Amino acid sequence: MSNAFLYFAYGSNLFSKRIWLKNPTAIMRDIGYIKNFRLDFNRYSKRWCGTSATIVESEDSIVWGVVWELDNSNLATLDNQEGVQDNLYHAMSVNVETPTGKTLKCRVYQQCNNPKEYIKPEDYPVDKRPSPLYLSMILKGAEENNLPTEYIKFLKTIPHNGYEGEYDIGLSLIEN
Repeated sequence: MSNAFLYFAYGSNLFSKRIWLKNPTAIMRDIGYIKNFRLDFNRYSKRWCGTSATIVESEDSIVWGVVWELDNSNLATLDNQEGVQDNLYHAMSVNVETPTGKTLKCRVYQQCNNPKEYIKPEDYPVDKRPSPLYLSMILKGAEENNLPTEYIKFLKTIPHNGYEGEYDIGLSLIEN
């Protein structure tokens, strides 16, 4: 696997159609979770017309996601998709635990300047909410990859911002 790397997706890249847009070498390898992180939404994304997901250090919390294997040729496209060059996200390494008990070292992206305070998703003010399309990408990916039912229920508690305009993401992601 020296010509490839593992990537832990917890946001829109949970959904296969989304990750394959710019990273066609992605192969789903497993699902898993990272410990002592929580899912949060903080920074507004012009592309998604709402806030995008991040992970924030938080004791006794977990974030579920998908482990993708990507060819090293997609490292630059993934960094670019995540806005590393614009200091939107930075890459880091995490240990992902799989349901079978394996631990996988994976690349993950975390927003720069994460929120310190915790707000329950159901209490998010409108300016902290993701758009309906972005949230649906996360939910479709979670369901497509059979993340745990309890985690999917949690994702469904996250309110969207009600945005009904155009999105600048191209493709058939908007189709069902």
